[in-house]
Amino acid sequence: MDYKAIKSYDDYVVIEDVKNFKLKHIFECGQIFRFEEVSEGNYVVIAFGTLIEIKEQGDNILIYNSTEEDVKNIWIKYFDLDRDYSVIKQELSKDTLLKESVDFGYGVRVLNQDPFEMLISFIISARNNIPSIKKTVNKISTKWGKEIDYKGNIYYAFPNIDEIKDATLEEIQETGASFRSKYILDTIQNVHSSKKEEQSGKIDPESSFSKYNLEYIKNLSDDECHTALQEFKGVGAKVADCIMLFSMEKTSAFPVDVWVKRAMIHFYGAEDSSLNKIRIFGRNKFGESAGFAQQYLFYYARENKIKVEE
Repeated sequence: MDYKAIKSYDDYVVIEDVKNFKLKHIFECGQIFRFEEVSEGNYVVIAFGTLIEIKEQGDNILIYNSTEEDVKNIWIKYFDLDRDYSVIKQELSKDTLLKESVDFGYGVRVLNQDPFEMLISFIISARNNIPSIKKTVNKISTKWGKEIDYKGNIYYAFPNIDEIKDATLEEIQETGASFRSKYILDTIQNVHSSKKEEQSGKIDPESSFSKYNLEYIKNLSDDECHTALQEFKGVGAKVADCIMLFSMEKTSAFPVDVWVKRAMIHFYGAEDSSLNKIRIFGRNKFGESAGFAQQYLFYYARENKIKVEE
């Protein structure tokens, strides 16, 4: 556990004596799209239909627009604060090459986000850049999500499946999802059909819809989960790894994008390797901590703008 206590005050909740935590590191390593830095070091975050304002004060985390109950039930899990990252960092730092990235991104944590939101968000991420991804995700939230009024500003939660189930292809295209729109529509329809089957109480593991049940997929083994997620249109190996790592607690996942590839070339000399070979190498090398290693490598590579010889 990487914190000491949770205490309530008049208009905020404090998580005291937090270790291995830096908001900039967490938010700038490619795993989250629903945040905004409203002032230096002060962020608004929207997740699970709720909005918080969060900032660091020394070793304490101050959370506004929340209750102690919500901090315990949502945000401790969301920020993975029940996990001791000192143990993870100590183990990963035995690799002298990786230690540089671990030390640089000392406050990185892997967030536990909503699987449906991550599924749609990372379908959008394919062959895309982070500003464009955020723009499309925000447009989807504005169109179908719940309105949240905070300090006179209007924000929107990411829609749940019931809120977005009737979306049309044309409406999705209007969000800037481009060629991914048809994948998003297909995914929404499959997830909704799966939910209806679940509510009927008659889930058949062999049926055409049970394979789109996200809770069912989350409870599979890591390799089975990775394979199952790729049944969704627009989900390849890298996108599946992102969904697994950022919303399904599959910490052996090792998403490989251009930054991770550059980091692996920079540190491990992986010049001639395909993305899949780098993925396998990373999983074999780092085991159950591969996802944490990936986040340290991503943050280090992007922040330092690592380039490699073409």
